[in-house]
Amino acid sequence: MGSFSIWHWLIVLLIVVMVFGTKKLKNMGSDLGSAVKGFKDGMKDGSSSDEDVKSGPAAQVSNSAKSADKSTIDVEAKQKS
Repeated sequence: MGSFSIWHWLIVLLIVVMVFGTKKLKNMGSDLGSAVKGFKDGMKDGSSSDEDVKSGPAAQVSNSAKSADKSTIDVEAKQKS
C-alpha cells in the first residue's frame, strides 16, 4: 500500500467538489487567506508596539527636558536669600 497516484487524488478532489460545491470552497479559501493575512499583520503590529513601549514615556521626558525654554519658570526653585 504505497503512495496514492494522481488518479486517486483527482477522484478525492472530485468528491470534495461534489460534496461542498465550488462556491463554498472558494469562500473557504478566501476566508483562510484573510485569516493568514490578519495573523501576519497582527504579528507585525505586535513587534512594533513592543519597541514603542520601550521608547515611549522615558523618551518623551528626556526630549521635553532638552527642549525646555529659558523663559520657563521652575516652581520648585529656591530663591536666593
